[in-house]
Amino acid sequence: MAFSMSRFPTLVTARPRDRQRHLRWPSSSKKQLPKMPFQHPLFHLLAIVIVVLCSAILNHGKSASAQGGVCASNDPPNTLAEVFPNNATGVLNATLAIIPIPLDLARRLIPRQYGILVPAYRALLPDFPEGMYPIMLQAAHDHDVQFRAYGVRLDDFSRVGFEFPFLDMLGDGYSSFRWAPEQLISGSNTIALSGSRDYGTVVYPAKYDPPCEAYKALPNGATYFKGSSLSCSESIELEMQRIRPELNPYPLELFKNITNQPTFANGTTCDNMIRLFNTSMSIGDHSPVSVLGKVRANAFPFRGEQKQYVDVYGVQVTTPFIENNYLDCQTMKGYDGTIGEDIEAALHPLALDRREALAVYIKRI
Repeated sequence: MAFSMSRFPTLVTARPRDRQRHLRWPSSSKKQLPKMPFQHPLFHLLAIVIVVLCSAILNHGKSASAQGGVCASNDPPNTLAEVFPNNATGVLNATLAIIPIPLDLARRLIPRQYGILVPAYRALLPDFPEGMYPIMLQAAHDHDVQFRAYGVRLDDFSRVGFEFPFLDMLGDGYSSFRWAPEQLISGSNTIALSGSRDYGTVVYPAKYDPPCEAYKALPNGATYFKGSSLSCSESIELEMQRIRPELNPYPLELFKNITNQPTFANGTTCDNMIRLFNTSMSIGDHSPVSVLGKVRANAFPFRGEQKQYVDVYGVQVTTPFIENNYLDCQTMKGYDGTIGEDIEAALHPLALDRREALAVYIKRI
């Protein structure tokens, strides 16, 4: 669907009191799937498990709701833990939204060593306005995160932040990465806080409204979500209304591609989170919902006086995920954000034996 100026998010400065599916492959290179999505380096596994267990002992088994008390969520259970017991798996219920900013501003914000793959996002968004770059806002609730093989389950937590996709981190001109420099994360979940900081992310312990869900319903029919730092002025707030899918200028393929791009902060290691979009959590009655609304933010890259964007389009979707942490970013070379679709095929309910199909898939990579 073509863009028009009226469908841009509009920046409104608050009053003072308010205070890669289409990536090119070199002709000399054969497209290969990454070799590591199903394997953690052993020392990483042991380190994570030790941290989790120590935290559990220190917290005496209490839930990690930022506001205290038991955090009870309506999100569906983690169905991948049984299939991928040696990986971190869980459920993400998220609002994903796009805010176009001038490309020259994006160039100033993004570290100079990382190129911007303009052809990559234009292949997905041919009508995207010239001279603009798509920042993605992700406001999410992590639910039922597990390391099944080790009997480890993390407390639920929420997080929100602005992310910069389609970056040429490796300098090869075609591998898309996503830079997530700062996050607001539920303040009492020490595992999530330290895990994000280990990537070099600037992390703000935060409180959330609602505390244990991806959003809440407002009397006007909109959904609402807000994360606020516990120690400073950083905050991000969303109010979104559901709209018909044909009114959304951003296709689901865009969000599938961005959310499956490897993520980094300071560039020392990368996070490989594989989000699956064709499970029972996100098809049929639970299909992704297109939304339109407003975003208020006082957080990077919109720090300072609180800013408000209106006419912000996005989707709300629940997806299970498989995650591999602290990987060598070079191993993600050639990653185009489509591996989730291969796993989805292996887990398709029509497969006679999903374990057998998965074993074939793992052997192939």
